[in-house]
Amino acid sequence: MVPIRILVVDDHSVVRQGIITLLQDEPDILIVGEASDGDEVAVMIEKVHPQVVLLDLTMPRMSGLEVIRQLTPVYPRVRMLVFSMHNNPDYILSAVRFGAAGYLLKDARREDILHAVRSVVKGDLYYPPAASSVIIKNLLKKGANLPEVKSAEDGSKPSIWKIITPREQQVLKCLTEGMSSREIAEYLDISANTVANQRSSIMKKANVKNVAELIGLAIK
Repeated sequence: MVPIRILVVDDHSVVRQGIITLLQDEPDILIVGEASDGDEVAVMIEKVHPQVVLLDLTMPRMSGLEVIRQLTPVYPRVRMLVFSMHNNPDYILSAVRFGAAGYLLKDARREDILHAVRSVVKGDLYYPPAASSVIIKNLLKKGANLPEVKSAEDGSKPSIWKIITPREQQVLKCLTEGMSSREIAEYLDISANTVANQRSSIMKKANVKNVAELIGLAIK
């Protein structure tokens, strides 16, 4: 088993050590480094080659959001997983727009952190119900910038609901209701891997880059 390489980034040393202690005994996880502010992240990525960056948002000099915005295009294979105390919609939505692979709150259970890390390293996205709810509510607000989806009658792109399979429709409906991959798997009585594959297929057909765009298309 090749362990998942994780870089822990937080400006509080106690928090960093707590995260490291929490994860380091897992056989499939290897903590390859730590950083105390956003300016150090690029240097550490080049030095230790992590697969996942577990990233705080509020740090001196360069914030976590700025790290995601600047480094996600440069290191597309490095998955940025937010680990923050902020349940603020602005933080969550900005993280989504900038390309974060997931968003965890610091009161998350250990098993949820492990599930998130293992999910994002496989190319999946991890937004638990609290974060998904913020994304969906924002999309539903009056004046929200939802992606434009024109009708098939004018020869342009048809509705996403018309070009996906019945099973994919079930998965997409669950996503729009803010359900996590685990909850969808349990609800539909399928494996988490099947959920991940279905979601990847839907996103490919919809030609979107993240779950927020996908939900926006679905709602539109």
